[in-house]
Amino acid sequence: MKDMPRHIAIIMDGNGRWAQKKNLPRTVGHKKGVDSLRNTVKEASSLSIDILTVFAFSTENWKRPAEEVSFLMKLLSEFIQKELSELHKNNVKIRVMGDLSVLNTGLQSKINDAVMLTNTNTGLILNIALNYGGRHEIVRAVKKILNEKSHSVDGESLTEDHINSRLDTFDLPDPDLLIRTSGEYRVSNFMIWQLAYTEFYFTDTLWPDFDGEELKKAIKHYKARSRRFGGL
Repeated sequence: MKDMPRHIAIIMDGNGRWAQKKNLPRTVGHKKGVDSLRNTVKEASSLSIDILTVFAFSTENWKRPAEEVSFLMKLLSEFIQKELSELHKNNVKIRVMGDLSVLNTGLQSKINDAVMLTNTNTGLILNIALNYGGRHEIVRAVKKILNEKSHSVDGESLTEDHINSRLDTFDLPDPDLLIRTSGEYRVSNFMIWQLAYTEFYFTDTLWPDFDGEELKKAIKHYKARSRRFGGL
């Protein structure tokens, strides 16, 4: 039997459809989605998963109605404020990936405080993808290479390591397992570099209904697979 996945990534999809099915505002679905995130973090921690990366807000999500974007940002701020003490007590280390420069200064400050407070924790790493896009991340990595005054990289000497070491996940292993909820079968510009050899698990379960048992199902599915990484 295969070992447990070390790094699990989740595309938390289906909040709006969950609310729509119940004739509720989309905001109610997003609130319920936060409950699912809280429960999933607890379950992942109890299962001794090393890293949990969650897709919270993409670079494309700015195209949504301004009222919904504002609500999502407020919800994220409240999540950090309400959950930080509990996460810290449970030895969870918070990280954020993505371009935070466009967020309001108040939210940036809360995020930075949470990262600093939990920086030395040694339990589950909760890596939150915020204003994140996989293509944008790769572009940012290449810009870092080009802007480094001491760099001596040209087209001939450029390697995967040059890019990999400048990604937001430069010091993390690639995800072993990607979970996408709500029955959609695409990665939606999420960690497109890091998912090269990741095992995918798709479920029809909408994110607000995702819980510890659903996480265990995904892990069981993962453990039944044979990972060859291009070999035999």
